[in-house]
Amino acid sequence: MSAPRALIHVQHLLGIGHLRRALALGRALADAGAKVTVASGGMGVPNLPTTGLDFVQLPPARASDATFKQLLDENGQPIDDAWRARRKDALLRLFASVDPDLLAIELYPFGRRQLRFELEPLLDAAHARPRRPAIACSLRDIIHPPAPGRVDGVVEAVRERFDMVLVHGDPGLIPLDLSFPDVARIAGRLHYTGYLLDQPLPAAASRGGPGEPEVIVSSGGGAVGEPLLRAALAARTLTHHRDRPWRLLAGHNLGEAAFQALCREAPPGVIVERARPDFTALLPGALCSVSQAGYNTAIEVLAARAPAVFVPFADEAEVEQTLRCRALARHGLCRWVPPTALSPQALAQAIDAAEPPPPGLVIDTDGGRKSATLLLRAVAEKATFAGDLSQRRDP
Repeated sequence: MSAPRALIHVQHLLGIGHLRRALALGRALADAGAKVTVASGGMGVPNLPTTGLDFVQLPPARASDATFKQLLDENGQPIDDAWRARRKDALLRLFASVDPDLLAIELYPFGRRQLRFELEPLLDAAHARPRRPAIACSLRDIIHPPAPGRVDGVVEAVRERFDMVLVHGDPGLIPLDLSFPDVARIAGRLHYTGYLLDQPLPAAASRGGPGEPEVIVSSGGGAVGEPLLRAALAARTLTHHRDRPWRLLAGHNLGEAAFQALCREAPPGVIVERARPDFTALLPGALCSVSQAGYNTAIEVLAARAPAVFVPFADEAEVEQTLRCRALARHGLCRWVPPTALSPQALAQAIDAAEPPPPGLVIDTDGGRKSATLLLRAVAEKATFAGDLSQRRDP
């Protein structure tokens, strides 16, 4: 029997967390024996771990700002109908070429309404096949809560168009109903997988062991991380760790001028460098990790059992990272500083108060294996499980 074919659609608009999660899902499926194609609609990212995957770059788009209301093309111009048509046609040609047994769409219909021009035709094409693929939505633990008037539409889309919703999280830590109110109406299609990490975590290291323990400050993709990095530079002399090494990791989306300014301003004992692919290897020995609270970074930090301080990204109407901070703090897993209260003094106080997670805490980080098992089981059983949805309606 030939390997099942999977097509994953993902769009990152500002940070790169969505792309990292989609690639992790793709590698888990490939490790389980699938032939995986990842269709990425965001701007190019250097050093992507795509080994074993067929990575296809669609005509790229990004958000103009944190409102996500306007998309810009590869030339920095607002997308227009001609661009939408070109992108939709490229995606549909890819779908026809791959002829997948499994179609996984990241976030939609819970988000990415800006991409309905291509995702609805993609779903139409999938449903039009005589033996259509299993269709899944791949979802992080927290979404942007939909406006009340849009909840019914999300529920209807899930029930009519999708076989499964995979929530890459641990309901004991953060249940989906923290950010989506009508979980009960899609419960029959909802599956928690555990957290989906895009690289394995190293074994825990002693914070007093070989090497000089350091404070690690990271800003994810970096487009909105400069205030955090600057606050950390100023906070160092105010903390108990003022005489220890500090390492500031600036994302690749931070402009070169801002990056060079940070390098010039860093005093002795502070290393400023671009984000590193071995970030998770630095965490187990960290005195403290200071970062934003995106999905990938937060779980990597907690799974490495590093003392954690989070400063959530919360520009415009963004609430995902703030909700994550509140939930984690309730479990005693972090200290956090609201971005409106960010100052060197507030950050220093949080760093000095940070402690490792409680010894008995277990966070489910087996999301890759569990996701692949669920999805490939759906492919194997699609004659019944993923049959004609017109013959199967939820009560």
